[in-house]
Amino acid sequence: MQKYTLLLACLVAAAAAYTTKYDNIDLDEILHNDRLLKKYHECLLADDDASCTPDGKELKAAIPDALTNECSKCNEKQKNGAEKVIRFLIKEKPDLWSPLETKYDPSGSYRQKYADELKRVSS
Repeated sequence: MQKYTLLLACLVAAAAAYTTKYDNIDLDEILHNDRLLKKYHECLLADDDASCTPDGKELKAAIPDALTNECSKCNEKQKNGAEKVIRFLIKEKPDLWSPLETKYDPSGSYRQKYADELKRVSS
């Protein structure tokens, strides 16, 4: 019985956080490489995962939950990385940011929910 309790506890703990296996990806390399950035952008906008790398699939799957739950499953590195990417896209690539907003926030509810954060990040 104790084995099952331990297994259940491990499964609950694993589901309570996003994977950390991609935490050491060089975000600057992606953000400043138009080819790489375009591939991630295409993945996030596509209706299927055919054009996605494994880390792109993971990111695409996490975005809706992270938006809904205020990134509660994110660790600090993931939160900082998300802020860095959002800041870069808003300031440097608004043509890429706008379609992402449309796809992941069609009603504008997250823009309202995170208005203060967006102001801080985009200033």
